[in-house]
Amino acid sequence: MSREIIKTDQAPQAIGTYSQAVRTGSTVYLSGQIALDPQTMAMVDGDTEAEIRRVFDNLAAVAKAAGGSLNQMAKLNVFLVDLANFALVNQIMAEYFDEPYPARAAIGVASLPRDASVEMDGILELD
Repeated sequence: MSREIIKTDQAPQAIGTYSQAVRTGSTVYLSGQIALDPQTMAMVDGDTEAEIRRVFDNLAAVAKAAGGSLNQMAKLNVFLVDLANFALVNQIMAEYFDEPYPARAAIGVASLPRDASVEMDGILELD
């Protein structure tokens, strides 16, 4: 099966040896996103809420570049430095996704790149 590399300047460029997303067939694998501003490649200013929103915006931009949207997300993985922010993720996620929501995992981690408080990746299934 062939792979199509998905790339957009509306989301942060990869800061390592990976692609923003890879499509195989109708499935798109989105790489992890942290709260980097795609124009400056700097972490967004603000609190955890600002980071979560930027992460969802980044994921949405990559999904759009792949020809989809967040509402086609089949699986979302959330990595949090502080699991006390899980309720905040739920609150903000409800603004970005329509029901039915994707399958999801929330994982507490010790640290993330660039001292981010949240990172997310996911899998889209395009219609």
